[in-house]
Amino acid sequence: MESQKITKIDETRQKRWYDDACGTALALEFVGERWSLLIIRELMLGARRFGELKADLVGISANVLTQRLESLERSGILTRHKLPPPANVQVYELTQWGYEIEPVFQTMGRWATRSPLHDPTLPLSPVSAMLSLRTMIAPDRPDMRMTVAFRFPGAAFVGRLDRHELAIERGETDGADVTFDTDPTTFVGLVYGKRPFEGAEAAGTLRLMGNRDLARQFVDLFALPKKLAIGES
Repeated sequence: MESQKITKIDETRQKRWYDDACGTALALEFVGERWSLLIIRELMLGARRFGELKADLVGISANVLTQRLESLERSGILTRHKLPPPANVQVYELTQWGYEIEPVFQTMGRWATRSPLHDPTLPLSPVSAMLSLRTMIAPDRPDMRMTVAFRFPGAAFVGRLDRHELAIERGETDGADVTFDTDPTTFVGLVYGKRPFEGAEAAGTLRLMGNRDLARQFVDLFALPKKLAIGES
């Protein structure tokens, strides 16, 4: 078993891009290839099937997805296993070490969205929409406690907010204070564009259930960082 571990480490080392002891350089060895970070993003809220990953990573080919998954598995960032019956399908899931990268995503997200080049109207996946909430929630928010359900086409999540965190997991709940039944693009327009609920409901892109006052208070907890002025240092 020990010799197998050494072999895997040696295989990874043979593909080094940089002769550099910096931890950032090593991080790029692990996740610097195109699509790698986005694959990790899509696994941040739990295990996914190959087809689910491919569907939510618009533009990736099956061949490239296979290569990236194998590379991330060799690096110890994710693992694959088969779900028990009746599902009986193979899924990919982050290791505990893999999950520890979320603060990196949050820092990168807050940093990059300050750029004037950031376009919040581009498509995004349901997982990306959920992770953005955990990234952009106001650190000095009031002490609010609520359960929020999110229903997107093909995906459902439950968020539980308290004074310490916004925990989000996949699944449904009958005990939500507020339920957003919409698509990811409409949802981020409501949250970050502060668009009125009534307009989305009239357009048929939102079904809002539960306490509307709480829904507005929830949306007000989130904001994108201030954009950099062109030429600002």
